[in-house]
Amino acid sequence: MKLKIFYISFFVFLFFIGAFAGYVYWFFSDLPDIKSLEKYKPYEASIVYSSDGQVLTEFFYERRKFIPHYEIPEMVKKAFIAAEDVRFYKHPGVDIKGILRALYRDIKAGGIVEGGSTITQQLAKMLFLNPEKSLTRKIKEAILSIQIEKKYTKDEILGLYLNQAYFGNRAYGIAAASEAYFGKSFKELNIAEAALLASLTKAPSVFNPFKRPDVVLKRRNLVLQKMLEEKFITHEDYTEALKEPLPEHPHWRRFEAPYFVETLRIELESRYGERLYRDGLRIYSTIDYNLQKKAEEAVQKGLAEIHKRVKPQVQASLIAMDLKTGYVRAFVGGNDFWETQYNRVFALRQPGSAFKPFVYAVALIKGYTPDDTILDAPVSFPGVTHGKIWSPKNYNNEYYGEVSLRTALALSLNSATVRLASNIGIKDIVEFAQKCGLNSKIYPYLSTALGGSDVKPIELTQAYSVFATGKKIKPIFYEKITDNNGVIIEENRPDIETILPEEIVKSMREMLREVVLSGTARRANEIGREVYGKTGTTNDFSDAWFVGFDDRLLVGVWVGRDNHKPIGPKEAGARAALPIWVHFMKEAGQMLK
Repeated sequence: MKLKIFYISFFVFLFFIGAFAGYVYWFFSDLPDIKSLEKYKPYEASIVYSSDGQVLTEFFYERRKFIPHYEIPEMVKKAFIAAEDVRFYKHPGVDIKGILRALYRDIKAGGIVEGGSTITQQLAKMLFLNPEKSLTRKIKEAILSIQIEKKYTKDEILGLYLNQAYFGNRAYGIAAASEAYFGKSFKELNIAEAALLASLTKAPSVFNPFKRPDVVLKRRNLVLQKMLEEKFITHEDYTEALKEPLPEHPHWRRFEAPYFVETLRIELESRYGERLYRDGLRIYSTIDYNLQKKAEEAVQKGLAEIHKRVKPQVQASLIAMDLKTGYVRAFVGGNDFWETQYNRVFALRQPGSAFKPFVYAVALIKGYTPDDTILDAPVSFPGVTHGKIWSPKNYNNEYYGEVSLRTALALSLNSATVRLASNIGIKDIVEFAQKCGLNSKIYPYLSTALGGSDVKPIELTQAYSVFATGKKIKPIFYEKITDNNGVIIEENRPDIETILPEEIVKSMREMLREVVLSGTARRANEIGREVYGKTGTTNDFSDAWFVGFDDRLLVGVWVGRDNHKPIGPKEAGARAALPIWVHFMKEAGQMLK
């Protein structure tokens, strides 16, 4: 009987030993491998820069900018050590004294007032474990912390923690938190600001200075007191820091050049996918920050003047390209991005007379010269609908008889232009326009010669590069993209294709110059340097244009209403669009000297 009891006891003992061994094996086999820290790469915001180094915006899932531990100021480190783990540099990852001290204070207070987790434990929890509250998780957290401490220096661990921590208000990491709460670099933080940030990580939603300033002020001052007790700061530093007010509002970056930025985001997302929001790319755009500001100002002022004459809700777009590279230097898609994100640079609109240069360019290709003549008189053609007659009319019903091509374009004579288009062939004109970059549907009807087919402002502006240089120059929105270490991922080189020979380009420039000197764009003379271009107006004044250039910049301006209703009586291209173009080009001329 005794032997039977012995065997039963022995087998029960073996069972429990096996079960315990199995549990230990399972426990340790389930631990994450801290070697993965060697490949640690948190989500980091991608940054978009202007061509002159200004930050335009950030793209992110988590707003974070990773910084190496050795760049973090000592005072910032000390603030977090005081707030989270005063024995950080003394313990091996788990602080037994700290746990006992926290337990004593919790018992004394009758509730949890202090935690015993070290900074290393918090890092282990952030990177490897779920947030469940259980004994198993705490044991794993402790083991991982000891392993991390064996492999990494204290400063490396603190750096990882400060880059990974969430500070509330969509800010991840100390760099983003500094910008979000104070609008400054982490390198510029003073003692009070460092203490405030150190007070947030325990419970960012609870310690929110914008919602609960009284609670946060007490918490910040407690951190300052701990910094004083640990002799991280002097009593004078402490007294001065207590006087510092809390920030009153978050510093959200209301991104610059918003229509441009959104266009760029859509293009890059299609190419880079999630990498755009998590890999910390550095995107060097083509936008000139100062020119962009002048473009926005020109649009605002121009629309304000128009709204003095007509009912509001008129919109405008402006795009400026470098004639050597195609780099987009300024880009405005509407009156106010924050009211409507609809981007008029890509809207389909009728170009009106701004299409006419394509007619005259084809005439030159076919052997005409600017001084050859065409009859400007009433004329009729078979309409698109069978049995219908179409009779284009000049503005104010004025006709000039035999006129040179130069004069016909300068005065934007409809009758002469359509007669010329009929002579040279509308299909050839359509093919040439498409060759120049008009990718929207262009219909092979004579009404197209007067701008009867919808085009996009960006297309029409690009196409004018052929008149300016003889070359089709593709618009480019960014010069290069690098990773966060500066390694080039992609470079955007100019995309240029020769379309017209030099002699025809010279003639086209002469004719477009005449538009400014004696034609519909005479107001452009006030710029004070040689400029070229063409006005555009639709019959009912629903679209107004001016597309033109000097020797450096090609700029297209469109004005109209989103619902395609008329802007107002007599709101032609020369009156509605040209003033915006002139204002911008005046400023650009001063800046580009």
